Amino acid sequence: MDFFTFVQLGDASVRMAIPLLLACLAGLFSERAGIFDIGLEGKMLAAAFLSAAVSFASGNVWVGLLAGIGISVALSIIHGLASITFRGNQLISGVAINFFAAGLTVVIAQGWFAQGGRTPSLPKDARFNGLDFPGALTRVRDKMQASPGMQFYSEFVSGHSILVYLGLLTVPLSWWILYRTRFGLRLRAVGEAPEAVDTAGISVVRLRYSAVIICGILCGIAGAYLSTAVQAGFTKDMTANRGFIALAALIFAKWRPWYALGACLLFGLFFAIDNRFQNIQLQVIWIMILLIGSAVAMTVYALRREKIDVLVLGGLSAVLAAVALITWFGTASGEGIGVLAALWETVKVPSQLIQSLPYLFVVIVLAGFVGKAIPPRAGGQPYVKER
Repeated sequence: MDFFTFVQLGDASVRMAIPLLLACLAGLFSERAGIFDIGLEGKMLAAAFLSAAVSFASGNVWVGLLAGIGISVALSIIHGLASITFRGNQLISGVAINFFAAGLTVVIAQGWFAQGGRTPSLPKDARFNGLDFPGALTRVRDKMQASPGMQFYSEFVSGHSILVYLGLLTVPLSWWILYRTRFGLRLRAVGEAPEAVDTAGISVVRLRYSAVIICGILCGIAGAYLSTAVQAGFTKDMTANRGFIALAALIFAKWRPWYALGACLLFGLFFAIDNRFQNIQLQVIWIMILLIGSAVAMTVYALRREKIDVLVLGGLSAVLAAVALITWFGTASGEGIGVLAALWETVKVPSQLIQSLPYLFVVIVLAGFVGKAIPPRAGGQPYVKER
């Protein structure tokens, strides 16, 4: 690969990481305040639908963005009512929001537009288009012939929609709020020891509601970004489990904003590889080395940990080893050559394997491959003042 290909891969990684990053920071604010929220997926999906629908109807993408944020905040408040006011089970509330959004968005889209549960394609004025910085090249042919510095500036720095720059800005802003303001200090304290915050005369309920509303705003922007910037409209289940991947990234980042940026860029890289390199060709021997090597490394690591890790990582290792062997013997059988000669044959890497990379990494993260992650101490526990 040449330098321009690397720049394009980095550019795509950032674009794919933005919705994950916004959802990850949304979960960070909520869980730092002691409210577990697995309904990020549902909020993003509802925001994606309403943003696209309102943008199409009004012809104004900013109105669509506000609509997406509004529905996401409304769902967050419902989650807050269930988990803060009525002290219900936070996990059940999150699951209900996911099911609610997955079903209702398709039903309303079908009733509104009658296009199979999707919205019409958005015109250019109803979408977030890329911003070209001064002096940046816009044509691909000109970028390929430009100097490396100009390629980096024109492809990586310039050309993103405003939501990309806004998403990147939320990282230092979140860090500043959480670690440099009184509100952030109290927010972190309420997730660790709400009784101490209450004793100091600070409202635990108000702080937790503030956190879930911030969570709703960020999820709304993430959903609107998917339907009005990445794609030109809403389609069924278009979030593709990004809300759950964001939760995995949050654990990977150990509830820290800057670490969240790194984790989401890593997941974004996998999505970018899927989008830009669907026809990767490698010799069979390299596929064997990558898959068998990964399987052996995970198995050795799992044997040093608990039984659940052995089951999860051992099962994943068996799947990778099976894919490697099927590729090897399938090539030998298909080409009608010997097994050893098949090792040097060049084959196309199965697209299903590339598409599954982000989800395989989620399994590895959740299996504890990144080390011990300790959530906020009061996370998931409703606060009862009488105690």
